[in-house]
Amino acid sequence: MAAKTSNHQGNVLQWLMERGEEAIGQAIQDLLERPGVSDGLSKMVQLAAKTKGRVDKNVETVLHLMNVPSRADYHKLLVKMEHLQGSLVNLNLKLDRLLAEQHQAKRSPRKPSTEE
Repeated sequence: MAAKTSNHQGNVLQWLMERGEEAIGQAIQDLLERPGVSDGLSKMVQLAAKTKGRVDKNVETVLHLMNVPSRADYHKLLVKMEHLQGSLVNLNLKLDRLLAEQHQAKRSPRKPSTEE
């Protein structure tokens, strides 16, 4: 009996594929118009998202217990590194400006004061 069911499903899929995208779109639209299907699908998506959130939280807890960085830890570190890199760029710019000013001051001799 299972062989007939899978063969029947294969025939439906084959029929949909032969008809093209329009037939698939129409079949999906007809399915979603049935009472309760869209509500059931919405609930299923909500439960899947909730379950994924729980799994992610549990994985993060396990990684923390094993002293292994999680994706959240990685992103926090990445943000800190980007901030540090920005600070270094600003520091380099300021240092270059100071060095240029010193170099300019050494090249142009100061005129003696005539106020004596």
